[in-house]
Amino acid sequence: MDVNIVDVAKAAKVSPTTVSRVLNNNPLVKNKTREKVLMVIEQMNYVPNAAAKNLRQQKTFTIGIIVPDIMVAYYSNLVKGIQNKAHLEKFKVIICDTQNSREIELGYLQMLTNRTVDGMILIESLLPKETVMELLDRGYVIGSIGRSILDSRIYNVQTNTTEVAMHVVEHLIEQGHKDIAFISGYNDAIDSLDRLEGYIKGLEKHGIPFRPELVENGDFNKKGGYSALKRLWDAGQKFTAVFSANDEMALGIYAACREANVRIPQDLAVFGVDNERVSRYLVPQLSTVNQLKIEMGYAAAEMLIKKIKGEMAEDDERIVVVDSQLCIRASSNYKRVQS
Repeated sequence: MDVNIVDVAKAAKVSPTTVSRVLNNNPLVKNKTREKVLMVIEQMNYVPNAAAKNLRQQKTFTIGIIVPDIMVAYYSNLVKGIQNKAHLEKFKVIICDTQNSREIELGYLQMLTNRTVDGMILIESLLPKETVMELLDRGYVIGSIGRSILDSRIYNVQTNTTEVAMHVVEHLIEQGHKDIAFISGYNDAIDSLDRLEGYIKGLEKHGIPFRPELVENGDFNKKGGYSALKRLWDAGQKFTAVFSANDEMALGIYAACREANVRIPQDLAVFGVDNERVSRYLVPQLSTVNQLKIEMGYAAAEMLIKKIKGEMAEDDERIVVVDSQLCIRASSNYKRVQS
């Protein structure tokens, strides 16, 4: 198997960024480190892909998209926004579904760099920060959605996830709920963690203790939402409202409630996130958070393409915040009588 820059870094016990700097004769590298890296390069017969580097400099007008799960509507809408802008600019896109696996993501990363894309948009990426830094050092233009990596060279699109999650909890409290469950998404998903943080802050703001036993994982899908709610009930947990970190898990919550003859919202208020099309056709209609997903993807592609085409000025914005809003509907808009 061909030796790559990560293999060299491991053997030399340095970061891939340091290897990249040695290859590019960066004066910041100490002589002792440079000699060690060069010795490992010689021992491993590592040959940098000069042809790929030349192609990058010539521009391929191609963007790679790394996405955790294309079947989740939130991610597919982000990709749709990226594609819309790319099509307008006559850019091609390569979509890589990582199935929430860092190993698969690293494999796609190797493929994208071999195919010499001009830039990449990382959606809730699991890549180590040092790997992202190496991509920047190698000349790739990088955009990020759902994960903020502090580097002025990265183009970030963010939303007010934590703040809006607090507003969801406050709405439920205003409706008379004190025992509120939270169904989270993937364990490592930044959006899920931010929503959990907003959920906890919303409770604390109103003097309601956070109860970890009311938090379950639903993996951002219908089956996971169904199973998470059943686990809470089977554990004997008492709650009158549930905040689901996305609408797909809320579909599972609705299914579990139908089976158990639990009425929404009279017995259990439900609030989702994403404002997916199906949320308006559920009975009762699902309260949810409207995230402008297509607009977020479009904004990320717009910044990336502008940079690739050399049209980005030094003082141009590199962080775009797209605000979300509550869509309060029948599934939660019901005043609970205090017992």
